[in-house]
Formats: sequence, C-alpha cells, structure tokens
Amino acid sequence: MAESTRRDEDGNLLEWRRGRTWYRVVGGHPGGLPGDGGGDGGRAPLVLCHGGPGMTHDYLVPLAEALAAAGRPCVLYDQYGVGRSGHRPEAPAGFWTPELFVEELHALADALGLSGGFHLLGHSWGGMLALETALTRPAGLRALVLADTFASSPAYVRGVAGLLARLPAGQREVLARHEAGEPVDPAAYGEAMTAFYRRHVYRAGPAPEALRRTMAAMAEDPTVYRTMMGESEFSMTGSLRDWDVTDRLAAVDLPALVVSGRYDQVVPEVADALYRGLPRAWRLEFGASGHLPHLEEPAAFRAAVEVFLARVEGTPTP
Repeated sequence: MAESTRRDEDGNLLEWRRGRTWYRVVGGHPGGLPGDGGGDGGRAPLVLCHGGPGMTHDYLVPLAEALAAAGRPCVLYDQYGVGRSGHRPEAPAGFWTPELFVEELHALADALGLSGGFHLLGHSWGGMLALETALTRPAGLRALVLADTFASSPAYVRGVAGLLARLPAGQREVLARHEAGEPVDPAAYGEAMTAFYRRHVYRAGPAPEALRRTMAAMAEDPTVYRTMMGESEFSMTGSLRDWDVTDRLAAVDLPALVVSGRYDQVVPEVADALYRGLPRAWRLEFGASGHLPHLEEPAAFRAAVEVFLARVEGTPTP
C-alpha cells in the first residue's frame, strides 16, 4: 500500500529515501533558512524533535513561535508515520526503528542546508532521537536540548513504577489490571489515567489547544506508538523496551542542556543519570512542571533554552 499524507497546515514536504516528511520553518529569512545554517544575529536554527514515538509537532508550536519571535529560527516537522508526513500502517514492526528516524533527520538537515550550524531540541522520545542522532555526528550539529527524556528505557520504566505506586490503591489496581490485559471498567480506567496525567504529565489545568491537536492526531494513527512504545507509557512493551545508550553517552561530546519537571514521569533520578553521563552537560529542573514544562512554564523554559544556546554560540541573550 502506498503511503498516505495529509496537509492542513502551511509547510513543505521533503521527499527522501523512505517517503515524505512534512516540515515547517518558523522565523528566519523569507523562503526558509539561509544556506549556511545561521539565523539572525548569528543564531543557528533549532530543529525540534517531538515525542511519542507517534506524536506530532503541534504541541511544540508555541515554543517554536516564542523562540522565533526572539530571533531564533526553528524547524518543526512530523516524523515519518505520523501527522502530515507519510503514513505506513501496513509496514512490518521491524520497519519502525530509531535508525529510520535518524536517517530522516539527516535528510531534513541536508535538505535545509544546516551543515553550517544547527541545534537539536528533543522532547521525551525526541530526546532519545536527538541522542541517537548526535552519536552519528551529523555535520553542523552544535548543541542539544534534552527535555524530559532519558538514556535507558528500563530505568524510565522503573521510575514510572515508583510513581504508580503512589497513586490511591483503587487507581493502582485498575491500571495494573489494564496493563495485564484484564478487562477494566472504562470510566475507572479513564479516572486513573487522568489522575496520573494531572500529577505527572500536564499540571497547569486543562490541556491547551496545541496539546489537544497532537493527541487527536496521534489517535488517528497509533501505528508508530504501539509498535515502538507499546499500549501505554507504563510498561513499555514495544521495540524500545530494552533501548539503552547509557554506556555511549560519553561519546556525545556536545554542549547539552538536560531539563525536566519536578513532577515529571521521567523521574529526577533518571534525568540526573542522563546529565551525569554526558561530558558537557548542564541540568535544570522546573519546579511546577510535569512532563511538559515548555507548556506548563513556557516563559521560563524559553528563557532557559535561549540562555543556553546563546552561551554555546557566544551571542547576546535576546
């Protein structure tokens, strides 16, 4: 079956070896990014890698637009298999690998002429992708922002298990039964999931429109998520269940900012382990946030990213 795509937002389609990838440049010069990969005032473009796997770029739009308004060109894209990029729901499970998405990111950077300098920001799975990409040493990559992410899937799952243990007993039981494949009352399951998400994912009230768009798009085609992550965030039964780059972190010889929320589903100990394993890292925790500090504490998050990147570039902070 041929891949399918949808286009309901201005952007571009990149044709690469595996298919089509939708992307959008926010800020920078008319018509896209300058050929040398540099933005206004010497600010290199920032490529934003969304989470999931299987989410879309939409929930990163507010961050990209805020950074672009301060002079930082940004590149948003939907990873292959989701959103406005090509879809392959019939592809075998072995098709969906970290290497596929690293290749896609290389193709995007090449198409945009970023060899003169760019940065990567990866959120959650996007941070895992950023680490995998950094290990391939792409031309021009200068720094990483690793948000709410980890270096070891088993360590992440252990951390989530600890958070689940703190839920009320009834909610713990419902989630455990669901994870075991047993039938549960849908309303009770929804209540337990909502409790976890309000504690550890998004703590700032009703979900903003950008996040709702991402979740709706993810529900339309959950192929990538179910294949790589599994049926839920908790047990991680998909192909990423044994993913671990802890013993390779020393090879990521780039400035890196590791950020997370105090109440994040990526628990502080797991984020700290990522920070300690990187040779040139800084660490920042957002005290009021769960898994989405760029939406929960947007001004502080944007400022932290800009201060870090300005330090890397030796440019004034906007």
